[in-house]
Amino acid sequence: MRIQLVVGVVGHLLRLFSLAFLAPVAMAALDQDWAGAAFFAVAMGLALAAGVAMASCFYKVKMFRRSEALAVVAGTWLVNGVFAAIPYVFHGLSPIDALFESISGFTTTGATILRDFSNYGRAFFLWRAMTQWFGGLGVIALFVVVLPRLGIAGRQLFFAEASDAASEPISPQARQTARHLWTLYVFLTLVLASALIWSGLTPYQALVHAFTTMAAGGFSPHPESFGGYQNPTAEWVVVVFMLLAGTSFTLLWRGFTGRPLALVRDGEFRFYLGTTLLATFALALILSNGQPDEVSIRQSAFQALSLQTGTGYASTDYNLWDDNSKAILVVVMLVGGCAGSAAGGAKVIRLVLVLKFLWSEITQVLHPRAVLPIRYGSRIIPREILGAVFTLWVLYLAGYLIVGILLVLLGADLVTGFSASLACLGNIGPGFNLVGPMANYADFPVVSKLILTLAMWIGRLEIVTVLALLHPHVWRNLQLKHDEQKRAYA
Repeated sequence: MRIQLVVGVVGHLLRLFSLAFLAPVAMAALDQDWAGAAFFAVAMGLALAAGVAMASCFYKVKMFRRSEALAVVAGTWLVNGVFAAIPYVFHGLSPIDALFESISGFTTTGATILRDFSNYGRAFFLWRAMTQWFGGLGVIALFVVVLPRLGIAGRQLFFAEASDAASEPISPQARQTARHLWTLYVFLTLVLASALIWSGLTPYQALVHAFTTMAAGGFSPHPESFGGYQNPTAEWVVVVFMLLAGTSFTLLWRGFTGRPLALVRDGEFRFYLGTTLLATFALALILSNGQPDEVSIRQSAFQALSLQTGTGYASTDYNLWDDNSKAILVVVMLVGGCAGSAAGGAKVIRLVLVLKFLWSEITQVLHPRAVLPIRYGSRIIPREILGAVFTLWVLYLAGYLIVGILLVLLGADLVTGFSASLACLGNIGPGFNLVGPMANYADFPVVSKLILTLAMWIGRLEIVTVLALLHPHVWRNLQLKHDEQKRAYA
């Protein structure tokens, strides 16, 4: 891996990202919040200066290697998250809290440490929403452009991981693919903002929630999340767009470009939609004592989709629901959204393939001589790919367990600790008990906040991305490059 090249690319992206600070500067100036405008202006200057300095390391190459592409993605999330936290520090948050809030935004987790929302102006909440919107856009590129070439992405699981993973280049078609998906992402955001204005929200409220809905993020400027607006029409609008945010953007692009049946023919989408409908129906029956009405159906659909897609909004305090309802919510949190969407978690297609794999293994016990190929659509999935998918699911479950145990050992109760682990590693946001939808993460000790910040970053990068960067092959190649440079200068 050419570390100088990685630093240079991250610097170019940081330099470009620094322009985003202009929006909250303008908003603060519009509100005559001159201190807030200065905070964001200073942060923009620091990000721009750092970006220019880092970009000076860049040199042109024909192709990026896999390890370099992953390092750019991981480094960009981390570096941008650090600089995006600067305005939070200026607004009075501690550095650890500011980093937590910023990484929560960029990973579209939506977990917050804010206690009193009245202490902050509109520019502050606009910036929180923008970090999620950029993070959601970035994760689409990660899933559809970068990870498929490693053989670990959800939708394109048919790329086998090659033995020379450290040096194989990324396809040059990635730019065109990303352009299409980003165009769709921006278009849906604008449509959603318009629909929310039509439903009765102010333009500012509509824009902020459009940013955080399409990103499956969930940050809201209202302390009671979306339920604080008491607007049923807006809730139904958000239900529709949360469903879209959790759907593969490649499928949505096909639907918008003349192939509308692509969605209903896709097995992953059918499983995703079926899980949502089943959870909504079950929750509505429980909440209404067997007599569903519009309110129970709306609240059920909203919360099921919010937690399944990792958006993390709350239209009501589901922490007050009974254990049966909470168990259903945990199930949808584990299922997650589609691969190639803005949703977090292990993704539906991986769960589908894991279930197919387990069923095949059980059947193989009964019929040891049978040949039982596992199919997805019309394709036969190679066993090595199934093994990789199964491994990723094990890594997610192990991560939930490890982070949960650490949080409990650091003082959290069992429900709070393990739901916070699931909510942060799965990039969902709110959990249960002390991290419920109307609560926050402010009371966690510093070490716990650092663990959760790391979990959000690792979870959004699909765990394997981080492990791949820590692989000995990557560092061995890096050491070889370093030794070559030393000999050249000797």
